[in-house]
Amino acid sequence: MAIRAGVITVSDKGSIGERVDTAGPAVVKLLTANGIEVSETAMIADERAEIAALLRRWSDETGLDLILTAGGTGLAPRDVTPEATQDVAERQVPGFAEVMRAESRKKTPLADVSRAVVVTRGRTLIINLPGSERGAVENLEAILPILPHAVEVASGNQSH
Repeated sequence: MAIRAGVITVSDKGSIGERVDTAGPAVVKLLTANGIEVSETAMIADERAEIAALLRRWSDETGLDLILTAGGTGLAPRDVTPEATQDVAERQVPGFAEVMRAESRKKTPLADVSRAVVVTRGRTLIINLPGSERGAVENLEAILPILPHAVEVASGNQSH
């Protein structure tokens, strides 16, 4: 099954050109290197309603199999990506977030500050990643081996 993905970088400073996004491009590079087609990318501000609207559009209208967000998962007051993701969620996939935090914990004691969530909306799997390039890549690498199977099952292309 070919997987069509989108990557959203969530960053107030990035969205107004005050910060160069390295996390989003690194996620795109890792996905494409693993045979996943990235057909959509975006950079948006830490605005809950805007994040949720884009997640809805890419899930419901664009029909992406997989959406990854990078950024907005910490404790800062403007970090609202998990809440926006929960706003559009139909089902929770807590195991992915548990794996990401467990692997991160091996590298940094700050892993447990992440509030990243993983959910499904319709047939789309939505995954929150940290906003740093290193954190985003390490978290994605932790779940990459199980990603194709999860996307296939969520999309309804495999019966159990």
